[in-house]
Amino acid sequence: MRPTAIMLAGFIVLLSLAATAQENRSEISVQGTGFFTQDTSGQGISRTTTETGGFLVGYRYQFSRWLSGEANYGYDRDTQRYFSTGGFSRVQSDVHAATADVVVALPFAIARLNPYVLGGGGSLVFHPTGNPGGFVSGADTEAEGTFLYGAGVNYTLTKHLSLRAEYRGYVYKDADFGIRALNTDSWTHTAQPSAGIVFRF
Repeated sequence: MRPTAIMLAGFIVLLSLAATAQENRSEISVQGTGFFTQDTSGQGISRTTTETGGFLVGYRYQFSRWLSGEANYGYDRDTQRYFSTGGFSRVQSDVHAATADVVVALPFAIARLNPYVLGGGGSLVFHPTGNPGGFVSGADTEAEGTFLYGAGVNYTLTKHLSLRAEYRGYVYKDADFGIRALNTDSWTHTAQPSAGIVFRF
């Protein structure tokens, strides 16, 4: 009786896994991005940032027809330029974005287009590259908490493959790399449009 019960339990588990797999609740996405940061000023310092591009990879799990959760990692490299009466400074940095958010599917779809909105938070980590012409002595890696919002649309190609166009906005405190002379004490916004491919399984 015991081996039979074990076999039956194993069979039920396999059926459950198969049913879950057929539901295709998981997604992995790979996207190319733009990275456009708003200029700021404060405390006698003005800060501008070069416009750049990067990539974004993510995992999304669908809890229901309308609600999903996701985690993402993004990478970009830009240069922050600081102007003040004391002079001009440049810090080139790798920007690592680690975020988590809730995704809500909108209650309408047009043909194969499936729109959604998202909101969440995470961290942007600014890591100076140390490259000549883009480094200030004493500049250190800095992490800034960020609020995240956005919207996007998936275009279904097959059951397991979609195209994605998306916009993400990050709101966070200006990075100063631990140097008081670079501290604007201001909040800024980065726009991140992106497009890529989604694998559903």
